[in-house]
Amino acid sequence: MRKDLLGKGPERIHTVFVENMAISTLYGNLTPTEKFIGRTKEGKEMVHLARTKLIQEVYANMPPEGLEEIVEAKLVHLFSDFKVEEDIAVSVFVFDKPIE
Repeated sequence: MRKDLLGKGPERIHTVFVENMAISTLYGNLTPTEKFIGRTKEGKEMVHLARTKLIQEVYANMPPEGLEEIVEAKLVHLFSDFKVEEDIAVSVFVFDKPIE
């Protein structure tokens, strides 16, 4: 989904499940253009805001296809953040019941 939205998906994803949450760490997310923009303080802020807001808004309206079916629970919240300098994103998916 992120590749379709942003032009590039992560190079690597690590996900752990804790109670009713899936916590994903995504590495190698930035496009060459975002890396260029992120060389300045203002650019880093712009990339951070754009990436974080876009993911939160898109997932709020449309959870990733098949996600709820795989975990057999409804997505109720998504928290996400992005560290531009290290090109690392974290997404915490909170579901309506524990994931087994």
